[in-house]
Amino acid sequence: MKTLIASILLAVAGIVTAPAAQAGEVWRAGGFEQPESALVDAANKRIVVSNIVGNPGKADGNGYLSLLSMDGKVIAGHWVDGMDAPKGMAISGGKLYAADITKVRVVDLASGKLVSSIDVPGAVFLNDMTADASGKVYVTDMLADTIYRIDGDKPELFVKDALLASPNGVFADGERLIVASWGKGIKPDFSTVEPGGLLAVDLSSRKVTALPGAQNFADLDGVVAIGDTIYATAYMTGTLYSYKAGGAPTAVAQFKPGSADIGTDGNSTIYVPLMNEGAVAALSLD
Repeated sequence: MKTLIASILLAVAGIVTAPAAQAGEVWRAGGFEQPESALVDAANKRIVVSNIVGNPGKADGNGYLSLLSMDGKVIAGHWVDGMDAPKGMAISGGKLYAADITKVRVVDLASGKLVSSIDVPGAVFLNDMTADASGKVYVTDMLADTIYRIDGDKPELFVKDALLASPNGVFADGERLIVASWGKGIKPDFSTVEPGGLLAVDLSSRKVTALPGAQNFADLDGVVAIGDTIYATAYMTGTLYSYKAGGAPTAVAQFKPGSADIGTDGNSTIYVPLMNEGAVAALSLD
């Protein structure tokens, strides 16, 4: 795992970039340490940012969470300390859940206190998280083709399927999960034999389905949906893609390599962690 993660940073310099940006950058906030995820806490009108600080697969106690205002001002650089390498996050029942290698950290949103850690048996590299309408929380395991579900503080294997192809980003969208796949056959430089694409997992049947026209196009990281449009980042190239059913993925913005787990206000703004630049950018899609 250490070799794989370290190789990402070595590989990105040689990647061909996508078309020029079309979405408009509203603001950019800096000073973060490998920001991996940006999650909107709508109830409190703020953005939570996860900071890895070092090796993404090492339990070193260096990781922490920060708070940003909706207009890009730092509210708290170190809001929650005591994590290892926090990545994707979800909010449910007044609590924030953060994926942290093989554990899920639970934070009280009101106080900012780390209240518990949920061990996920069999987990290898937990990555992104989301919560459905009923409050159940889901977390991807990128290196195990697995998605776990957490109900309260109880984790269970939700789906394990080779079709998930290194599931990275996940977003609850009605009666389904939208999954951003990194791809099949991860190489030492973290490129893939077969690039990833967009998938859906039915919450009732747990069936994994490929979204038509959105397969094998990029090694995908974060994913969100706004209305009928899905947005996903490709970490290795820094590209932000949009996709609608019946169409094909389209590049709508271009950053340097390292764009990770995006968040959204659900309207017209996407928040992009720029992991290799220590920054978070807000994009208006109007």
